[in-house]
Amino acid sequence: MRASYMISCAVAALLSGAASANAADQATAPAAAAADAAGPGIEAIVVTAQRRDESVQKVPMTVQAMTGLTLQKLNVTTLDDILKYTPNVTFANNGPGQGNIYMRGLSAGFAGNQSSATAGNFPNVAVYLDDQSMQFPARNVDIYMADMERVEVLEGPQGTLFGGGAEAGAVRYITNKPKLNVYSGAFEGSYGGTVGGGANGSANVVINLPVIQDKLAVRAVIYDDHHGGYINNVPSTFTRKNSDLGNSYFNIQPGANGLCPNGLPPAGTNPCSPPNSGPINNYNIAHKNWNPADYLGGRVEALYQINDDWNVLISESAQHLDAEGISAAYPIGSDGQKLQPLQITAFNPSYEKDSYENTAWTINGKIGPLKAVYTGSYMSRHISEQMDYVNYSRTAGGMYYQCVGGGTGWAGSPSCYSPNGYWQDTVKNTHLTNEVRLSTPDTWRIRAIGGVFFEDFKIYDDQNFNYRTIPACNATTLPIALAGGATCVGDVGPLPGTTTNHPGLRSDSTAFGEDAQRGYDQDAVFGSVDFDVIPDVLTVTAGTRWYRYSEYEVGTQYGTSTACANVLVCSAADVNIDAAHDHKVYTGFRSRANVTWHITPNVLTYFTFSQGFRPGGFNRSVKGVAKDADGFAQYEKPNSYAPDSLTNYEIGFKSELLDHRLQFNLSAYYMQWENVQFLFFNPTQLGNTTFGVNGPNYEVKGVEAQFVGRVTHELTVQGSASYNDATQANSPCLVANIATPAGDTDPNRAKVGQCITEVKGNPFQNPFGSVGSTPAFSPKFQGTIRARYEREIGDKTAFATVGANYTGSMFNQPATYQSGEGVTIPTTTYLRYKQPSYTTYDASAGIDMGKYTVTVFGANLGNSHASMFTSSAQFIKSEVPLRPTTYGVKINASF
Repeated sequence: MRASYMISCAVAALLSGAASANAADQATAPAAAAADAAGPGIEAIVVTAQRRDESVQKVPMTVQAMTGLTLQKLNVTTLDDILKYTPNVTFANNGPGQGNIYMRGLSAGFAGNQSSATAGNFPNVAVYLDDQSMQFPARNVDIYMADMERVEVLEGPQGTLFGGGAEAGAVRYITNKPKLNVYSGAFEGSYGGTVGGGANGSANVVINLPVIQDKLAVRAVIYDDHHGGYINNVPSTFTRKNSDLGNSYFNIQPGANGLCPNGLPPAGTNPCSPPNSGPINNYNIAHKNWNPADYLGGRVEALYQINDDWNVLISESAQHLDAEGISAAYPIGSDGQKLQPLQITAFNPSYEKDSYENTAWTINGKIGPLKAVYTGSYMSRHISEQMDYVNYSRTAGGMYYQCVGGGTGWAGSPSCYSPNGYWQDTVKNTHLTNEVRLSTPDTWRIRAIGGVFFEDFKIYDDQNFNYRTIPACNATTLPIALAGGATCVGDVGPLPGTTTNHPGLRSDSTAFGEDAQRGYDQDAVFGSVDFDVIPDVLTVTAGTRWYRYSEYEVGTQYGTSTACANVLVCSAADVNIDAAHDHKVYTGFRSRANVTWHITPNVLTYFTFSQGFRPGGFNRSVKGVAKDADGFAQYEKPNSYAPDSLTNYEIGFKSELLDHRLQFNLSAYYMQWENVQFLFFNPTQLGNTTFGVNGPNYEVKGVEAQFVGRVTHELTVQGSASYNDATQANSPCLVANIATPAGDTDPNRAKVGQCITEVKGNPFQNPFGSVGSTPAFSPKFQGTIRARYEREIGDKTAFATVGANYTGSMFNQPATYQSGEGVTIPTTTYLRYKQPSYTTYDASAGIDMGKYTVTVFGANLGNSHASMFTSSAQFIKSEVPLRPTTYGVKINASF
């Protein structure tokens, strides 16, 4: 891996001195070659959605595809850009490289990134770079789109050909491959600004070099893209208030003058705040535009043609993403002040640094009449993330680690230390895949494809929550504490003898964390057969995949408890994950079937049945929660949760009409999502750690339409839209699984097998939701439309593009999660908020002079600040806004 990375760096250095070029070289790719070759016809797009080259108009499923040339024309470089043009795809966006992709409304909610590497479930939409899976819990790789041949969005289950990660669909990035007999290069550079924010600038260089004519070629790209910040971290203090929920530890009442000890009136019936260390401020890190992001990377591919039948392709990719600050805004600041749009009050440096290296290899050939493909890849990814967590200090959980006396369990008179806090996560991920496929010629009446697949996926996670401010025990503080002075707390860390990534004690401020490893090995065998019942008219397809997942999790969960008082080192609250023997094996089949009828050579209709699934997972600890009024637990968190599954029934219509000047596609589908994985974090009722279970079923009934029209030779109009009716199909509940213990007199305690309806003497709402409720990230309607006009002026071509994109309103969590409206101090990261609908507008114009193109562009021209992800993940209401209006000029050159 180190040697291959050094090769990439050497080529990148060579490219930095190369002559100017342009990503327009992409227009020579097979998928884009027909763009303007057929007069008034529409661009033909070739995809490999069924593991063979075929027109997107011949694939019997809903596919959204964009060629590299289209990506260039639309100024698409990141995942956020793609989503504007792909209805039926939503994204829980927590910032660059931080989020989950959803398709067709298939989501059970999202709660951010903290602990996701260990506690998060796997996403149900796969992300591929060529044949390498890039998925990850809550942090799919944000692949920068430079020198891409095309992007394919495959909707609906892809379990037969793409496996467990593609339960609801797949997003595939297909790179341009070396050309054996073409010497070419390209340069693209842009510069612009952000309304109310920082400057933006990008550059990429592409070169295709035939080293040995018709035998060996190398293609390389290097890119550097800076996105200016637009969130302002405004100066603020954080002061403990009489409204803080953690004051429940102290029954401090107002004095005779009606005021609390801090000289302020009480907040309703809430107890007064205890004496504290005074406010903290963020003056040293407050500044404008504090969330810039930089993408830096490159790719080198070498293609060797062994003979007429065999070739070898080797590819090396590397990327570093540096996203500074936090990509969210707070409507209300940390001290309760009303903030302006695009403002935040954060008290600690925050960042996400995400790097990956990926080596891939492909051997293509023929064995007799059969096409043979062996492809493999190895990815190594490193993530270092830090996020401000000061707002947690208002909750009972936060104040437990910062205050002493009262009901905290820490000795001393009621008082509090600093409310400062943040969390850090260091993650390594490795992913090895190998696949062998054999397929028959596409001209045979009975066609088949089959293969074997092997996968090794590993996560190494070290997550630390650093919000403990009660003084640590050391040579100075411990003797004082033992002599009856101020309490001190022992440091925590992984249990000796357990599996660890970073052995040893954590910092003095670490209150809770985990040092864990998890992953799986997958073996699979798959096959699919097409039979032309009537050649060129009626085709029947059937296929299946047998899989075997072997999952595991090991490590330690560690934390501070009152048993850690007045000792140097503490492990009293540690959980030995190794001792749980977390190992599960899942096997099964997932299948598909299609009937395709070509009504005419250019009009087809189809029926598709397809199945998908995703792996299950483990919880870090097994513990009793949901305590009744007598303090006895009613529910024990499970050690693991099982895979969920998706079944899709889809009918569709694809057509090319009016002498190939109009494409119109329509699909309708009914999907059943069963045994859906749910994650819970509700400290006041279900304990202070996230855990997963299998919950309800959902049904989705939807339609999607796509059209492209070449109105004249100069004018092209295209658009797509989706409508989904997604609802919960059944209503399970959280069932008591702990027998009534001796001495429990609570008459409202749920008996074993009964639904839990009361926790700690208060009503407990069914966390799974009710029949007919709407799932998260499931807007009813999404749509996009755009028009491009091109006019020849002598030997030049002037062009202009305008577009609009609409996303309907949606919720960030399932229907019966606690509403966040009016909640000033969240007690859970899973509060439910409605994200209003929004529309964005984009435009560009320029002139193509053959080898040079100049484009001026603007995005989000209405300057909408609509939220893409509203949450309580940091214990304050936060909104990840659309990037404000951006504008700029782009220059392309080619040779």
